[in-house]
Amino acid sequence: MRYFTKGEWGLWLGSMAAVMGGYFLFDSGNTETVIASLIGVTSLIFNAKGNPIGQVLMVIFSLLYGVISYTFNYYGEMITYVGMTMPMAVFALISWLRNPYKGNKSEVKVNSISKNETLFMFIAATVTTVLFYNILAYFNTANIIPSTLSVTTSFIAVY
Repeated sequence: MRYFTKGEWGLWLGSMAAVMGGYFLFDSGNTETVIASLIGVTSLIFNAKGNPIGQVLMVIFSLLYGVISYTFNYYGEMITYVGMTMPMAVFALISWLRNPYKGNKSEVKVNSISKNETLFMFIAATVTTVLFYNILAYFNTANIIPSTLSVTTSFIAVY
C-alpha cells in the first residue's frame, strides 16, 4: 500500500474509474476491451515508477489488444501493438531487469543517453514511423496521421 503515493493512488484509481465509467455508459457488452484497458492503465502506473511489472503488464495488454483489434478487423492496430508495442515492452523488460536501481528489482536505474544515441534514436524513430505509416496505409487506417504520430511518440518514449 505504501509503494504508491496518495497522488499516484488517486491517478490510478481515477483512471480505473474513468475506464469503468466508459464501459458502463457506452460499451458494457465488450468485457475483453475493458479488461485490456484496465491492464493497460495499470501497466502505465507501474511503468511510470520504473517497475518491471509494468512491462510485463504491457506485454499482456498488447496481446489482448492485438486479439481485440483482429476481431474488429483493425489490422493496422493489431500489427502496431503486436509488432511494435509488445516487442518494445519485452526489450524494455529485459533492460529493466538487467539494470535494477541499487539492487531494488522493483525499480530501474535511470540511464542517460549520449548525443550519438539520441541521433540514432531519431533515425530509428523515423524508419519506424515510415514503416508503420505504410503498414497503416495498407490497411486503410482511419485518421492515419494521428495513428502514425502515436507510433512515433510511443517508440521515442520507450527508447
